[in-house]
This record gives sequence, structure tokens and C-alpha cells, in this order.
Amino acid sequence: MATVSVCMIVKNEQNVLERCLDSLNGLYEELIIVDTGSTDDTKKIASRYTNAVYDFVWIDDFSAARNFAFSCCTQQYIYTVDADEVLDAENRKKFMLLKQNLLPEIEIVQMYYVNVKKQNSVYNFKKELRPKLFKRLRNFEWIDPIHERVRLDPILYNSDIEILHMPEGEHTGRDLNLLLKLAEQSKIFSDTLLKMFARELFKAGTTQELQRSKDYFVSLFADALGEKRQIIQIILAKIALLEGDMHNFLKHSMSQKVEGMTSEMCCILGEYFYQQKEFAEGISWYQYALDTMPCMDIHCCGDKALFAIAEGFVALGEMEQAEQWKRMAEQWTPPEES
Repeated sequence: MATVSVCMIVKNEQNVLERCLDSLNGLYEELIIVDTGSTDDTKKIASRYTNAVYDFVWIDDFSAARNFAFSCCTQQYIYTVDADEVLDAENRKKFMLLKQNLLPEIEIVQMYYVNVKKQNSVYNFKKELRPKLFKRLRNFEWIDPIHERVRLDPILYNSDIEILHMPEGEHTGRDLNLLLKLAEQSKIFSDTLLKMFARELFKAGTTQELQRSKDYFVSLFADALGEKRQIIQIILAKIALLEGDMHNFLKHSMSQKVEGMTSEMCCILGEYFYQQKEFAEGISWYQYALDTMPCMDIHCCGDKALFAIAEGFVALGEMEQAEQWKRMAEQWTPPEES
């Protein structure tokens, strides 16, 4: 049977930590908890479950904290957990079966991350596969009978285990603040992190947060291509609309219309026409959003556009139409999984 180190980084998680650790009881051989500066009872709670509670000085870098936590682990596999996650009884059984039957050549196990709270603002799917269990020591091997090479891609297994994400509150503000600080330092983001940054700004960013990001996205725009260019156009068009900068609003929204429209930009254009009290034109853009692919926010081709269309018909005094669109919005659900 595979042995497992549960590995966590925590800060001020006293409200959810006990629930998480109770749900993992009996599933691991080692529990590593790294605290990054709690001021509540998080460390006191953690110490009831393990003696391996470490302090890590926070340096605005989650990867650094997780790398330190991983370095403390000693078992065959490392299961990385956040304090607001829970394994229910059915998935505890699945996890134990996985431990009993895990083939030694498997290096990463993916599990379904299930968003329980409907108000979770930055996720596009109810559940998505994420890498959660990692082989601590990797065995390298040569492959191919001629022109031999070392296998670099890990052996991946997609399990059916579902981890329930049950946060007490949103982390969007915390994450956005960190991302904005990095942007203001002109840090280079990976394409994945840039997309997450833009998504959080688009879906949950305040006017001030969007304006703080402006110079960073402007600096990236000239050399951006494909989806990255679309993402930057969306953010800069949204900022321009907030600032009443019609030149840049038209520049970014219309260039995307030529290069490849997204449902997010359709919604921004719909919002613009609503501001101008041109509700029929705004409705047409929100309807266009329903038939256009999003690049960040799936709600823009779903309930966000549907509710906006209903609001437009209310403004036009067409209440029957408004009720029909509102019902469609209320019945819409995001895709089950990515």
C-alpha cells in the first residue's frame, strides 16, 4: 500500500482546519502543516493533529511556501491539501482504495475539485480535475529503442475522487492584492497565471483594482497574440469604459471584433449601450454573447448575459419578455466539469 504525507500551508484557518483534518483522519502516514503567519488559533488546532507544524516567513509567494512544505515530507506520495477542502465518507473510501491499489509507476494523481458554494466568484465549472497526489521521488528512465531519450512527461492517473471545496469566505481579495503587487513590480507572469489574474479582475475586481492593473496590461499588449491578446483587450476595454476613455474603449473592443470576438467583450459592449440608454442595442450584444465563446468567464455566455437581457427588457417596459429571460437565467447552470 502506498504511504502518504498530507501536506498543507495555512494562515488563519481556525474556522475550517479541524473540519478538514477530521475528514482526512486515517488516510495518511504523515501530516505536515506549514504556517505562514497565523494570528488566530490555527497552530494550536494543528498541533492537536501532528507534531510536524512548521513556520514559514511569508514572502508573497505561495510556490515558495509549498516547496518548503514538500521538502518536509518523507512518505512515498504527497497529498497537497487546502484547509477549506473536505473529503466526505464516499470519497474517503475511494482514497483508501487508491492507496491500496496505486501502481508504483504512477507519478501524479488527479482528483475532482468540486465547488460547493454557488457564489464562488472566480470558477467556471462546478468541478474540474486537478493534480493533488504527487510521487515524492521520481524515477527517471530511458525510452525508445533507438535515439533513446529520458521520459520527461509524468505518468498521470485521473481518479474519480471528489474533493469538496467549502470555503468560509472568498479569497479573491487576498489573491488579487498579491497579483497586483507582483504586476506593479513588473513581474513576468506565465500565461496561466496571467489568465487567472485577468479572470479575477474581470469577475471580482473593483474599479481601483482594475485601474492599478492598467499599466501592466498596457505594457503587454503590443506583443500579445491569440488568446493572450484577447484577454488583455477585455481588461483594457473594461478599464477604458470605467474611465470614460472612448478612444481606448473603441480601440480594444473593435479590434477584437475584427480579430475574434469573445463573449466577455460582447458583455462589455452591452454594458456600454445600457449606459447610453440604448437598451435594444445593448440587448443585441448580450444576445451575441450567448452564441460566442468566452476566454475567461463562462458566465458571460450564460446567466450573466441572460440576466442582463432581462434587465434590458425591463428598461424597455417589455415585462413578459423580461420574465422569460429571467427564468432562463435562473435555470442556467455552468458545465459540470472542465
